[in-house]
Amino acid sequence: MNLTIIKTTIASVMLAFLLTLHTGCNEYLELESLEKISANQLLNSEEGLKTLLADLYNSAPMEDFNYRPDVGFNRRGWGGGVGEIVMTSMYTDESIKSDGGNAVGPGGYQYLENAYQRNRDVSLFLENIEVAKNDGVITEATFNRLNSEAHFVRAYIYFGLVKRYGGMPLIDRLLDNDYLPGTDNEALFIPRSTEKDTWDFVLKECDLAVAYLPSETPSDGVYRATKWAAYGLKSRAALHAASIAKYWNRAPLTGEAVDLKLVGGMTTADADYFYDECIKASKEIIDRSGRSLYMPNPSSPEEAATNYQYLFLTANEEIIFSRAYLDGTTIANQGHDYDIRYSPSQVNPGFHKFGRFSPTLDIVDLYEDYTDDGTGQSALIATRTDGNETFHTANPNNLDVNIPFIKYDDLYEPFRGKDARLLASIIVPGASYKGTKIIMQGGLIGKNGAVTVYAAGSETGQDGNTYYTYGAESAGGYSGFFGMGRSDDANYSCSGFTIRKYLSENKNIPGVERSSTTSWIDMRLAEIYLNYAEAVVESGKGDAVAAASYINALRKRAGHRDNIPLTLDNVLKERRVELAFEGLRYWDMARRREYHTFFTAGKRHALIPMIDLREPSPKFIFARVNLYYDEQAGGRTFNPNSYYFSIPGRNTNNLVPNPGQ
Repeated sequence: MNLTIIKTTIASVMLAFLLTLHTGCNEYLELESLEKISANQLLNSEEGLKTLLADLYNSAPMEDFNYRPDVGFNRRGWGGGVGEIVMTSMYTDESIKSDGGNAVGPGGYQYLENAYQRNRDVSLFLENIEVAKNDGVITEATFNRLNSEAHFVRAYIYFGLVKRYGGMPLIDRLLDNDYLPGTDNEALFIPRSTEKDTWDFVLKECDLAVAYLPSETPSDGVYRATKWAAYGLKSRAALHAASIAKYWNRAPLTGEAVDLKLVGGMTTADADYFYDECIKASKEIIDRSGRSLYMPNPSSPEEAATNYQYLFLTANEEIIFSRAYLDGTTIANQGHDYDIRYSPSQVNPGFHKFGRFSPTLDIVDLYEDYTDDGTGQSALIATRTDGNETFHTANPNNLDVNIPFIKYDDLYEPFRGKDARLLASIIVPGASYKGTKIIMQGGLIGKNGAVTVYAAGSETGQDGNTYYTYGAESAGGYSGFFGMGRSDDANYSCSGFTIRKYLSENKNIPGVERSSTTSWIDMRLAEIYLNYAEAVVESGKGDAVAAASYINALRKRAGHRDNIPLTLDNVLKERRVELAFEGLRYWDMARRREYHTFFTAGKRHALIPMIDLREPSPKFIFARVNLYYDEQAGGRTFNPNSYYFSIPGRNTNNLVPNPGQ
């Protein structure tokens, strides 16, 4: 029997994550690795089949901590061509890697070949469990669940394909018997289906997954697919398809693939159909899953911030599907590097690359304050007394010091009263992390008005104390703006902000690779609320009153006391602040065809706190500027052809190329 599904590189301890609720962890931690397990052991026992299933789960194209947009999935560590950890949000208006690296649009990694190998593994697994059922190795009930889980993985694989490439060859069986030596094997060259048919295929596979997956209580099974994970994937995929159908004309493409409807080619009726499928799948989860928002009723914004931060650090009832990790310092090829690469410079765990996640001022400005006047209006960070919150596009060293800046007493003051989710997701200047005040300062205005930005400097103030450009004398005392333009020294924020979401503030992480074990939340109820609300407002279908209640429930969880109306702008703004840095923004911009609009010589923005020594008691001003690296690049531009990745291997697979290829 063909056993290419067996991968010798995965340890069977991964099953501890996937089967937590059905078998004790210790039993699986004691299993041998796949290198030591024979084919008979794998195929002739329920435990062996579940080990193969664990391998399928592990290969699902989840855009988690170990996803490298330009390299691939499940990549750990530094060397061997793996590349530095880069989060998907760094290709959007949410953030940038602190050394400014990576162009817009994560199109460098070709996923197609690997996806079809893994899809073949799914087909082989389905064939093997059929044999195991017929031989009495597993029961009908076990077969049904394993069958549904394999279809969940296939749906996940094809979702990863269609959102990158458009329509793809639809293969739901083994093709081994179609190979005939000495012939042209024309049957193996399956052509691309239309984009519409490929989206339909994803939804059909989700339905096959739903059929026999369990529906555990909220505390069960988040690492192994349940009925609700399948509905969650269907909700996400249907919304993506609907958006492309509705907004294709924002960036229409041309070419053979367009003519054949391999990309695009969907109608208004198709958009309505997919929005309806999103609404129905979302409603199944909302009404029947038992999932609920984590800590939905805080007593204050401060409590709301703590609750929201720990939503991402603890197991809880909001999570629908996630991926867990073992400690890679003790078990090979496990864990991830999020904490060592992204902890603020002042409290880095000791690895040589740190502080490399710089959220933009663009996302910071989007959050509300607690005016709560029923509008949901964003509250820009206030920097000027005249309210003219424009950006300084020239060299910050030439900053006009006569601009009517607000003079603040401390670094944190401009952020007081902002939405709890901002302070739980982003470390702002002057905030505390692990008991340390995080100093983000990039400039100094001397007593005579001379400006120093992005360069070391110091001056004695009118009070007789010495002050420094970066807020401290030595590099260990600050976390921002040092080494701008020097990639090897880019261990400091280049935007004035650094990440908090998902950082393990609740534990100490050693400064070595693969030492982080925080779980990645792939789907949670908040996203489903927002999927539903967007589909309702875009289509006019569903329950608008319920949709409004869902977005307001998220705001209430963040400490807000008012209700805002259900409008598209409100839904999309709420989606951005609630789901920031969770890997969805790039695909949201792509599916709604907004990416090329923002990134047409587009420049993201930073906030530079500066100490002003012209005052008897030094004050802080905050300068809005274009991000240094976007300014150096003359802005970032995205070609609309890149909404679809290039098809690799066309000299052998004979597939029709995508536009611009």
